Amino acid sequence: MVNWIWLFFIVASVVVAAVNGKMDTVTQAAFEGAKSGVTVSFGLISIMVFWLGMMRIAEDAGLLQKLARMLGPIVRMLFPDVPRNHPAIGYIMSNLSANLFGLGNAATPMGIKAMQELQKLNPDKETATPAMCTLLALNTSSITIIPTTLIAIRMNYGSANPAEIIGTTLAATFIATSAAILADRWYRRKSPPSANTKPAISKPGIKPPGAGGETVV
Repeated sequence: MVNWIWLFFIVASVVVAAVNGKMDTVTQAAFEGAKSGVTVSFGLISIMVFWLGMMRIAEDAGLLQKLARMLGPIVRMLFPDVPRNHPAIGYIMSNLSANLFGLGNAATPMGIKAMQELQKLNPDKETATPAMCTLLALNTSSITIIPTTLIAIRMNYGSANPAEIIGTTLAATFIATSAAILADRWYRRKSPPSANTKPAISKPGIKPPGAGGETVV
């Protein structure tokens, strides 16, 4: 649907420009937009490489594992229908950890893997489970301690103090995440229990996924 919306905007702009005899303006804007895109991308690469490197150092030092353990009780409370040692829990914690540092590009692969694991627990493959909806709500609102991407964009455009948005971003994302969690809890209580909300139960003698106790980070 989004692709059709963007296609409509592009076609409409070209048609309006042709009718008003301003095709040269559209062409110039297209080249300027491409130039700005490349410039912003190069600016983002440097800051993203820096923070991804910091994340790798934190991972090697065991800090991410400690952060994941700290988030463990919260994640289990937010996802009560996911088995305790299921691989999805590890991917969810990694996703939330990356989002805390504003690393959306790093969080996306973990979010996708978490959704894939949650889909394995879904008895109705055509309908999202409550756990999937919770994960989507958290990713959309996501508390951000350091808005890395926004800081990089502000630096790229010559902001005098690109990091001054940290406080306001933290407050805004905290309120957004709180609202998302409250809405998620409300809808969970409003919706009657169904097969989609029941955690997977393994057969006797067969370990469920991730029963070895390992945490995927």
